Amino acid sequence: MARTAVLAGATGLIGNQLLQLLLTDTAYEKVIALSRKPISTAHPKLENVLLNVDEWTKLSSLKADDVFCCLGTTIRQAKTKEAFRKVDFDYPVELAKALKQNGATCFLLVSALGADKNSRIFYNQVKGEVEEAIKNLNYPATYIFRPSLLLGDRNEQRSGEEAAKIFYKIFGWLIPQKYMGIESLKVARAMLAEAKTNKQGLQVLESAVLQKF
Repeated sequence: MARTAVLAGATGLIGNQLLQLLLTDTAYEKVIALSRKPISTAHPKLENVLLNVDEWTKLSSLKADDVFCCLGTTIRQAKTKEAFRKVDFDYPVELAKALKQNGATCFLLVSALGADKNSRIFYNQVKGEVEEAIKNLNYPATYIFRPSLLLGDRNEQRSGEEAAKIFYKIFGWLIPQKYMGIESLKVARAMLAEAKTNKQGLQVLESAVLQKF
């Protein structure tokens, strides 16, 4: 039976590539993409639901089988820790709760390498906390993806990431695969492939595993 997918973060680095994959995959008959601005992609299977900041009450009307969460920002973009936490913790948890109540059975979350709720690093701490919150919702199937530094063309410039990309190109062969930068498309491919396996319970995929996609 064909599925319906909800995709949050469809305009981001991973989300945009995942959107294209979902639209061309016959396993999905409908793809609901959540975004703040209209998506330029046009497709018969695509429904674009626009959500402004703190307007996530619209989620109560959405139904899907699989929920793909690619939401994420940086402290630099968010400006404050509170704003960062809203995007990387509050929104994913609200999304997961609402869609589970409406019958979703599979939740797929993009987290990050080093996620740890007990970390002294704020970024890693929040990533660990959101993982824990999603796990505790007890979806029949929960997938957590922990990529290292994402490689790909972003809409915005991140100077630190650009410097890291150059470093990887020169010295990448010296770095253990777990810490190697990873093409965002590989993460998108992994999310789609894993969703279609119909595994039950919790699955955590570290960056070294994601490199195989």
